Amino acid sequence: MAERVPKTFEEKLDRIDAIVKELEAGAELDRAIALFKEGRVLARECEVLLKNAQEQVDQAMAEPSPAQSNGDLDNQIPF
Repeated sequence: MAERVPKTFEEKLDRIDAIVKELEAGAELDRAIALFKEGRVLARECEVLLKNAQEQVDQAMAEPSPAQSNGDLDNQIPF
């Protein structure tokens, strides 16, 4: 049965952690090479996900907040 492919950032990070542990435990050369290659692919995928997340945060920070776009809310709400 084939292993499940990690899809989320967290799943990819967990898989990278498992790869590191297996490599540290002393995998045979062929297995170590395969694990290293898998880890590099996952690391690149994580980098892309992080870059996209940063772009979304940057975009959200650049958008005016409701208070900025509607004026000062403290002056609009009668209490």
